[in-house]
Amino acid sequence: MELIKNLHWRYATKKFDTTKKVSENDLNKIKEAIQLSVSSYGLQLYKVLIIENPEIRERLKSASWNQSQITDASHLFVFCNYTDATPEAIDDFIKHTAETRNLDLERLNGYGDFIKSKLAEKSQEEKTGWLKSQTYLALGNLLSACAELKIDACPMEGFDPKEYNKILGLNKKGLNAYVIATIGYRHFDDYTIGLPKVRKPIDQLFEVL
Repeated sequence: MELIKNLHWRYATKKFDTTKKVSENDLNKIKEAIQLSVSSYGLQLYKVLIIENPEIRERLKSASWNQSQITDASHLFVFCNYTDATPEAIDDFIKHTAETRNLDLERLNGYGDFIKSKLAEKSQEEKTGWLKSQTYLALGNLLSACAELKIDACPMEGFDPKEYNKILGLNKKGLNAYVIATIGYRHFDDYTIGLPKVRKPIDQLFEVL
C-alpha cells in the first residue's frame, strides 16, 4: 500500500521552511479530501478556516503558546465545530440530499425526523462532545492527503480556543475552534526529522475476539 509508505514518511513537523508555499492545485486537492470526509449522519456540522493572512496568524500565534508553526507554515487550518446541531441545519442537509440525489423531499423527511430525535436524546454536554469529535474525522483526511502529496503537516491542540474564537469572530457565527493543523514543507533544520516513529507494536494495539 502506498498509503502505508506515506504514513511512514509523515511526521508532526515542528519547523517549516518559510520560503516554500503549497500550490493552489495541491491546496484544492486537500480541500476536496476534507470535503469527502465521513461524518455522523453525513451532516458535516463543522467549518474549516484556512488562514493565510500573516497579521491574523501573528495574533493567533500568541494564542498558540507562541509556537512557530503558526506563522512559519504555508497555511493554517482551523477546524471549527458548530456549537449546536439545530433543526434548521438538519433540514438543510435533507434538502441538499434530495437535490443531490434527485429525490422527492418528502421521501427523506422521515430520515430528518429520525436524526432530530436521536440528537434530542443527547444531553447538551453529550451533544457538544459529539460535535467536537466530528472535526477529527476531517483532520484525519487532511493528514492522509498531505502525506500522499508529500506535504508536511502538524496537527495541534496547543492553543487557546477562546482566544481563537475571539480573534476569528467565531462566537457570533455559532462556531468553536477545536483543533488546528499547519501544513507546508519541513525545514532541513527540524530536529525531529528522521526520528524513529514510536508506536505500539501491532500485537499490543490490536486484540481479536
